[in-house]
Amino acid sequence: MSKTSAYLMIAPALLVLVLLMVYPVLVSIYTSLTDRRIGTDGNFVGLTTYVQLIRQPIFLRTLANTGLYVSISLILKTIFGLALALLLHHVPAGRNILRAVVLLPWLIPTSMSVLIWQWMFEPTFSVLNWILTQFGLGRISWLGNPFWARLAVITVNVWRGIPFFSIAFGAGLTAIPQELYESASIDGAGSVTKFFKITFPLLIPVFSIVVLYSLVMTIADFDIVHILTRGGPFQSTHLLGTLAYQVGLAGTQISQGAAISLFIFPALIFAAFFAMRTIIGREMV
Repeated sequence: MSKTSAYLMIAPALLVLVLLMVYPVLVSIYTSLTDRRIGTDGNFVGLTTYVQLIRQPIFLRTLANTGLYVSISLILKTIFGLALALLLHHVPAGRNILRAVVLLPWLIPTSMSVLIWQWMFEPTFSVLNWILTQFGLGRISWLGNPFWARLAVITVNVWRGIPFFSIAFGAGLTAIPQELYESASIDGAGSVTKFFKITFPLLIPVFSIVVLYSLVMTIADFDIVHILTRGGPFQSTHLLGTLAYQVGLAGTQISQGAAISLFIFPALIFAAFFAMRTIIGREMV
């Protein structure tokens, strides 16, 4: 097959990518360099919009919220997802049924599951506060206090993400040759040694892809925060996505909304570069 034929065959896919991905990004970049509002064309102002954003306390608070939200969520999803994958991997019978049950939180539509959690966090009639009162403890304003609101949105994100991590890690565990564990057992290696010398190193490619995907989805998260808290209380749970919506659409400042959403790109580019470097580096070893 000639190079010309190869390029012609991938041309339709490239055209779709350009129309659905590259073009919207370019439009967003241009919009962020203007002072456009909804219903107006706006004028080109360069980096003025970005300078104004950096000087706004709410934007700086949102950056800190996003960093806290993403870092804690990824750490917890990785730890609990890997632990659950290891448990399911060693289940003697009914493994596939258990995996299907574990996957349910990830398959349920986000809006539906978050509405259920919203009822659970309701201060007066929630099941969580009912349990606390049964133990003689006071009720908690889950969504009315900045600390508990942050904990609530992180909890829901972790609850939804653990199934994906566990299933992906489980697939990686299945691909590891059992002969390696048998040889390690003959050499007298224990469970902890096997994990750090065999399991974890061989899971790094899967780990990189899963964490990269989850990083992208967590940074761009919108539904959980928008339904539960709308960014409150006191702007304590705003993420870049929810702030971009509030400023760009609800507040009609479409140029500022575009600029806020574009702040996600540096983190995603860095994460993608790191993950691909890890995967390619291991394949070349």
